[in-house]
Order: sequence, then C-alpha cells, then structure tokens
Amino acid sequence: MELHTAPELTDSRGRFDRCEEYLDRLALSDEKRTALMARVRGMAASSTREAMANLHRALAENANAQDNPAYQSIERRLSLAYGASGGAGPHLAVDRPPRLRIVTTPPLNRSSMVPQPWAKGWLARLLQPWGSKLIVPGAARRQHTPEAPGGHDEVSDPRTVDWHPAGLRRRIVLLALVIAQTVVATEFMSAVLPYHGGQPLETLLLVLFAILFGWVSAGFWTAMAGFFLLLIGRDRYAISRTVAEDAPIADDARTAVVMPICNEDVARVFAGLRATYRSVAMTGELEHFDFFVLSDSSNLETRVAEVAAWLELCRAVGGFGRIFHRWRRHRIKRKSGNVADFCRRWGKNYRYMIVLDADSVMSGRCITSLVRMAEANPNAGIIQTAPRAAGRETLYARMQQFATCVYGPLFTAGLHYWQLGESHYWGHNAIIRVAPFIRHCALGRLPGSGSLSGEILSHDFVEAALMRRAGWAVWIAYDLPGSYEEMPPNLIDELKRDRRWCQGNLMNFRLFLMKGLHPAHRAVFMTGVMAYLSAPLWFAFLIVSTWLLAEHALRPPTYFPEPYQLFPVWPEWHPEWAIALFSATATLLFLPKIFGMLLLGAKGTHPYGDGVRLMASTVAEMFMSALLAPIRMLFHTRFVLTALMGWTVSWKSPAREDAATTWTEAIKRHGTQTLFGVVWASGIYWLNPAYLWWLLPIIGALILSIPVSVFTSRASLGQSFRKARLFLIPEESWPPLEIRMTNRYLRRAAPAPDFVTAVVDPVVNAVACATGSARQVENEAPSAERTEVVQKALEGGPEALTGPERTLLLDDPMVLSSLHFEVWAAEKAQPGWVGVADGAKFQEGVHP
Repeated sequence: MELHTAPELTDSRGRFDRCEEYLDRLALSDEKRTALMARVRGMAASSTREAMANLHRALAENANAQDNPAYQSIERRLSLAYGASGGAGPHLAVDRPPRLRIVTTPPLNRSSMVPQPWAKGWLARLLQPWGSKLIVPGAARRQHTPEAPGGHDEVSDPRTVDWHPAGLRRRIVLLALVIAQTVVATEFMSAVLPYHGGQPLETLLLVLFAILFGWVSAGFWTAMAGFFLLLIGRDRYAISRTVAEDAPIADDARTAVVMPICNEDVARVFAGLRATYRSVAMTGELEHFDFFVLSDSSNLETRVAEVAAWLELCRAVGGFGRIFHRWRRHRIKRKSGNVADFCRRWGKNYRYMIVLDADSVMSGRCITSLVRMAEANPNAGIIQTAPRAAGRETLYARMQQFATCVYGPLFTAGLHYWQLGESHYWGHNAIIRVAPFIRHCALGRLPGSGSLSGEILSHDFVEAALMRRAGWAVWIAYDLPGSYEEMPPNLIDELKRDRRWCQGNLMNFRLFLMKGLHPAHRAVFMTGVMAYLSAPLWFAFLIVSTWLLAEHALRPPTYFPEPYQLFPVWPEWHPEWAIALFSATATLLFLPKIFGMLLLGAKGTHPYGDGVRLMASTVAEMFMSALLAPIRMLFHTRFVLTALMGWTVSWKSPAREDAATTWTEAIKRHGTQTLFGVVWASGIYWLNPAYLWWLLPIIGALILSIPVSVFTSRASLGQSFRKARLFLIPEESWPPLEIRMTNRYLRRAAPAPDFVTAVVDPVVNAVACATGSARQVENEAPSAERTEVVQKALEGGPEALTGPERTLLLDDPMVLSSLHFEVWAAEKAQPGWVGVADGAKFQEGVHP
C-alpha cells in the first residue's frame, strides 16, 4: 500500500520510544518486555518507522515480514493479551483467501429446521377457496405424538393421566366464574343507565362494558387462584416437585445456554453472562453446559466490543472451548431466526437449550434445576421460569419491580393453576428440549402484505403453541427462584416495547384457527390480543359514555321511543348504583394487589422495609398504576389502529441502562394526549360539570402525562425512595449472589472500545482485524478506494471520516492493520489518534 506519510522529524526522544509505548499497551511481564526490546534494538533501524516495523517482526517472530508487518503480529498480540491465564487462549484459523480470524464457535454439526406450511383451521377449510386468503395454504400434517431424543414416537409421562382432566375441570370453573360475574355486572350496569339499555348507544355501551368486565374478571380469578395456591403452599401439579434437588444429571444431558443479542450494552450483557457462568460453575455441574452469545449486531464498533468482551470473559474464567460467540451477517427473523440458526448449526450437540435475554441473569441452582426437571419429565418440551425484575434505579422501574414482586407471583401461579401443561412461554429464562423444537417450532412467514404479515414478531407464544400441538407439554415453574431480568427504565421505553408486542400479538391472532392447536393456546392467543385490544375498547367505552352525556344534556328526554307506545318510558338516574358498580369494578382491579401485600406480610415484611412501608408502597403503586393506565390506554389504542392500518414498526433493542426522559422527548411523545385531555375536560365541563368528577382520574392523568413521564424516569428520585425504604424488594435488601456479581463485573468493566481504540490500541486492533469479514487476500494491493480512505484518516484524523468510511476500515483486516501501523509509525500523527506522537496514554481498552 503506497501511502504518503508524515515527513520524518528529528526523534528527540529516540527512535525506540514509540516501541516502548506500544509494549506498555500490551501489558507484558518485565521479562518478556526486556527480551522483545533487546531483539528490536538489535535490528537495524534508522527511524521510528523502521523500529516499529522491527517490533512487529519480533512479535510475529518473522524476520522476513516486509509488507504490512502489523498484520503479521496479530496472532502474537492476541496470545499475549488473552492466553496468559490457564495456558489456553483463543484459537486462530486461516481462511481462504488467506486471512487470520478468531475461531469463536465450535465445529458445525448441521441439522435441518425447515418451517412447515401453516396448517389451515376449520374456518379456512370450510370457506375454500376463499379460506386460502386467511392463512397459508397447503397444510402439512405434523406428528402429534411426542418423539424421544433417540427418535422414538412415544414418551411416557407418569403425570399425563392426572393433569389433563384436572386442567379441563379448572378451565370450566374459570369460564363459569367469569361468565356469571360478567352477567351480573352487566345486568347491574343496565339498571344504572337511564333507559336500561333500550337505546342504541346504551346497547353499544353495555356490549363494551360486558367485554371489558369479562377481561377484568378473568384477571381477577387468575390472581385469586394464584393467591390460594401460594397461601396453601401445596401444589401436586407443580413441576418443581417432580425431582429431587440433588438428583444427578446424566452425562448425555448436554445443555446450551444461548443469549441472542443485537446492538446491546456490551458491558451489561457480558457482566450478566459472567455472573451466570460463575454461578453454574459453583454448582459443580459446569461440564454439562456450553454458553453461546448469538449476535445480530449491525454496528461494527459494537461487534468489535462484543468479541473483545468475549475474549476477556473467556480469559478471566478459563472459558475458551466452553463459551462461544456467533455473529450473523444477515438478521433474518430477528431473535427467533437467531435461535433457529443456532439449532441448525449446533442443535444436534445438545438435548436442551436455555434461552436468555440480553438482560437475563440466572443462578446456577436455577439452571441445573431446570435440567433436572426436564430429565424427570420426558414429556416436557418447554419449562418456563418466572423471572424476578431487579437491577434498575429509576423511579418508574422501581415501581414496576415492586409490582412484579408483590403481585406478579399471584398471576404467574394463577396461570399455572388454570393452564398446567399448556402454559405460556415468554421467550427467555426457560429451558427447551432441542429435538422437538427443531422438528416442530420452525416459524414460516405469514403470507400477504402489510404490518400483520411477514416475519412473526411474538415468536414465543407461537413456539409454545406448536410445541403443545406436537404433543409436548409446556410448563411454568412458578416457584423456582434464581431467575432475573430487568424492566424498561421509563414509560416511553416501555411503550416502545409494547408497540412491537402489540403488533406481534395481532399477527399471532391470524393463527387462532390453525388446525391442531390446543384450546388452551388458542386462549393464549386471545389473551395476547386482548392485552392490547382492551385499550381501544376502553377508549370506545369512554367516548360512548361522553356521547350519551351529550345527548342527555343537549336533547330533551324521549318518553315514547317506540311507535304507538301507550305508556311513557321514564329515564331513571341512580347515582348510588353507579357508585356501587364503580366500587365493585375497582375491587376486582385492586383486591389482588392487597392480597399480594397480605401474602408477603405473612411471610415477613423486613425485605420490603417493614409493614408500614410495605403498605405505603402498595398504596402508592396502586395510585401510580391508576395514573398511568389512561396514558397507556391512548398509546395502546394508537398501536392497535396503526397496526390494523398496515403501518409497520422498527425493531430496536430496548434501553439497558437507567435512561431518563427529557422534557423535549416527553412533550413530543405526550403532547397530543395532553392537549386531548384538556379539550375533553373542557367539553365535559361545558356539558355537565358534575360528570367531570367521574372522568377526572382519566382526564387528569392525560393532562399530567408529560411531568409524570419525566419525573418517574429520574434515577435520583428512585434512589431517594430507596433510601426511604419505599418500593423496596428483597433483591435490593439482600441482593442474590448473581445480582451482586453482575453489578461488580459491570462496575469493573472498561469502556467499550470505539473506532479510535480499534485503530490505535494494539490488542483491540488485533481483535478487530481478526473479526473483520472483508475477503481481501494477504499481500494483495487494496483497492484505490481503501487507499484513499487510509490516507484521509492519516491526514485528517478520525473526525474526517464518515460513518461508511469507518465501517469500510473496520471490516477490512488488511487495511485496518495498515492504518494501525501508519498511525504508530508516523513521527507526527493527528491529535485525534489519542496523542501517539507525544506519548500520551490511550484510553483504557477492554483487555486486562
């Protein structure tokens, strides 16, 4: 590569000083450093440039390396940085055309995982040929009996006879309770209305009320079932009771712990993974597990940081050969495609896989218990844990953490009570049997165009449904401790996540009538839709109520609504009945929270501050949830409408740090609903000032949405409440070992390397060169475009480079190593290259 470098200047510090600085960055022992410098000084060098070339030849132990000497020293730089502990280091291979690369994955052991055409439901078959427009045509019959890992068709499960009829009986009871309660409440609501549902608007209002009340009732009875299950403390169907805690794990029960990531906070990802790895190692069962980081990251700097962090993790724990990193060039089907890619490449090597999220942390005891449960229950295809939320400091996140800690166990246990072996799968912190997952859970694209077609977003619900459809059970280990995750730090980040979930659940509803699905998982699809469809229904209920108010305020009463009516219909107003109905509905919403608080109080309140603080936190959380509900209602309504109108959403990784919402962003996100709340309140006041009191909790929340969003996102407020021991959870009072280790590793993590570090730092540059993907042959002249970019970088510094130019450099090992050498060899480099010329220290990298 012909480059016009800076002119040689008088080297007042000596031509070997730059070599000394370079070796400082390699953190060598005194003995190795002395030996290398003695060899460099023994070579003929009349300038700093020649001395640096000799240094790279000495590192590479190749005295004949003339072209691009920095590329020759990559392997030695990596071994010096990461091969010191335990003797093992990263393995490098040579591709064709010749190119060094770090081997980050095990050898391939491919298997086929091909999506089957979506089977048509009974409605699609009935409406042939029109049904072909509803769902993918060409249904293929699937195996509906479980297959053993060895290929057998049937697998015995000693509990199969017990839980199927029990689950059916329980669901019939749930359905009866919800219907009966909804009928009574709707009759009561009709008595409250002036014309008892006799007018069209009142009829519409009653229909909306019945749907919404039924939804609330289902949640109430789910929480009540969970409350009594946790209160009694005995559950004959709990999957955790099927295995002894110290049961041995078979040698062939190999398990892969996989963590799909995409442009995440690298330090947080690897801190959590390291804590999980160390916890598994403490159990003495580490030989049964391998760990995979499955990266879909598109940012090249993030990719370099991931590989550097992976190398440091392997060096620190001796994990080479057990911890792997895989980067996909093409992000097909997002997370589900990433997991499927793993299954196709290495699924044959493992009986189970435990799927983590980027913010997941799991204890070794939890992970080994999942394997033991799966071994003891050969019919279990998926076992889902109930992750506890922890680790955030913002006020919003701490309120959510408190809510999931106090009330979440009731709903999770209640879901288990009604569903048993036809439970939910939430996509992470769960164990999956690999063989049936490969055979039955490959996801094809939904046909058609628009936002409800294409790649399935909420893949977890569909995978659970397909697993159960094939005859495998899906369980929730609701009482298994040691599973943790993080909540969104603020309301806006939560709503961004909800928009994606909303579209995914609406897409899944297209599979509601698919042939062979278990009724329980059809109900799961329905509840997934109702979780977001309830928002526009609630909004419609409020609009219809306002419309009725306007009619009664602006029009005279109609006493003879029917032709030839002999007797008048007198409108009846019963505000006391309305108050009673409102109180009953509020009871269904808030009673589970009170019961959750009482359940914790019975076990001891010290982890939550004390009894008074637990009660105060519960009341404050109930108030805030009521304040946030109308804000979520409008957002979810917009999400549903835009999805149905065909507007797609972008997929970005959620925030993994305590990010605060700025006033500018809050005004942008909440300004419209604030204005809507003011207009709505003004209209209600003009129609009937007394009615404003009924809607004040809703309209007032909309008007206050901007300051609520901003102040709840503040970490300082969250820390103040924590000092006051409010919204306290056990993971804060007595943090588990895994949480403490994660926080410690995160505090000690060096800053992620940026572009400048990848160019200048000897170790990070070696990592970047060994992970670049450009297929340039060694010693082959680079293209004119690459030569121009390197020259531009040397003359103008990193600030002169555009984003695509930086990407070009990072992706080409030959050019990047050449730039690395030229920056160090130049007598007078640009200040942007971290002060190489004057001997200033580089920013801390990610290596030791």
